[in-house]
Amino acid sequence: MLFSSIVFLFYFFPAVFLLYYLFSFSRLLQNLLLLVASLFFYAWGEPVYVLIMLSSIIFNSVFGYIVAFTRNKSLKKAFLVLDIAVNLLVLFVFKYLAFVLDIIGSAGKIDVPEVNITLPVGISFFTFQALSYVVDVYRGTTKPENPFYVGLYISFFPQLIAGPIIQYNTVADQIRNRRSDLNKIALGVCRFTAGLGKKVLLSNTFAAVADNIFGWSAIGTDNYPVPALLAWLGSISYSLQIYYDFSAYSDMAIGLGLIFGFKFGENFNYPYAADSVSEFWKRWHISLTDWFHDYVYFPLGGSRVKNKDFMVRNMFIVWLLTGIWHGANWTFIFWGLMYFVVLLAERFFDIPIKLKNRFVKHLYTLLIVNALWVVFRADDLYQSGIMFLNMIALNRNGIFSSTALMLLRENWFFYLLGIIFSLPVVRDFNERIYKAPERGAARVWSFLYPLLMTLVFIISVSYLASGTYNPFIYFNF
Repeated sequence: MLFSSIVFLFYFFPAVFLLYYLFSFSRLLQNLLLLVASLFFYAWGEPVYVLIMLSSIIFNSVFGYIVAFTRNKSLKKAFLVLDIAVNLLVLFVFKYLAFVLDIIGSAGKIDVPEVNITLPVGISFFTFQALSYVVDVYRGTTKPENPFYVGLYISFFPQLIAGPIIQYNTVADQIRNRRSDLNKIALGVCRFTAGLGKKVLLSNTFAAVADNIFGWSAIGTDNYPVPALLAWLGSISYSLQIYYDFSAYSDMAIGLGLIFGFKFGENFNYPYAADSVSEFWKRWHISLTDWFHDYVYFPLGGSRVKNKDFMVRNMFIVWLLTGIWHGANWTFIFWGLMYFVVLLAERFFDIPIKLKNRFVKHLYTLLIVNALWVVFRADDLYQSGIMFLNMIALNRNGIFSSTALMLLRENWFFYLLGIIFSLPVVRDFNERIYKAPERGAARVWSFLYPLLMTLVFIISVSYLASGTYNPFIYFNF
């Protein structure tokens, strides 16, 4: 079930919302409702694979108790390793087995069984949350909980499918003692609506352009040469699409959490405003970056090691795993390793410091990020190579493109909004309004903002009614 769907907006969410506040007299009933609703939400699109998630909840709940109450340190660690191994094995079978068998078959030129397993939606997200819970219990930063609370934590529908990845100790108290009020609900509704507008009006517009241009690049230069201008438009469109697609889901998840009294951490902080690639990754998919830092990078020693070779090794492992986490394709692995190379270069050569001019730093960052999104989006490494050749006009493709001009003319308003809202313009505007000594402007904006969000909601629903929407990109991960 998509957040940006008529079923969710007008049937599922209103029903859950009304029942939730009818049960305001009992936190236990509210939590039970959210658990049942979350399982129904997942089962709506995954009627069989909901059993995988239920198994994950029960298994990790049991191992949380085992790890917590085992006194022998060696045995305690062995149980933790077993829990991690089982979780990763399930993830491997569903997400990577077919890819690995294909590699073995190609390398050894031997017949391997063909495996066609449908990927359970959001398995990478809820598996990482389950892993972090047991690891935190092992570390002593989280107390073991009963399967009911662990189940709500893992399956909670606002962030179940595509994050943000929540650590249990950040919501443990909220599950029992959160408070709901009209202010939180209003903020949540506005945040959700802003995310809905970003997804339906911006991301989907950029997706239509990017999908067409990447599709044209895949059919071959002889059939349809993609001029450099058009190739650049395709890469930039995808950069905007993936940002507005994923940040929109995070906005909706955070908004829904607020509506039900939960406060989740931010997952994006205007990453395209970064002045270095290192800063970009402090602003993009923050919960995933934090997860790899807390559960992979720091346990390996992080950067606080005497031998810098170990620091390089730690960075390599993190970025290799980051690429693999995103999908079973060489494009994702190459994408992750290229970020390892770039970030290592920034660290050793002090590139962000040596580039004095902020505009130059910003341009350098955007060019690298945009180029690597091409690899991320391409069907395979060959297609990414074709797109790069197209972008530098070395594929017998020329530079000028009337098609690119036509697409820009038809969608210029959306591109303008996409560029503006990818920068902290709205945030800075709000700060200036509410910090101004004169309170009149703040009162006017407080009145206008809900009206603006209402308009965004109406327009978004009209787009949905016409069938012009597509699934969130990160549902695939």
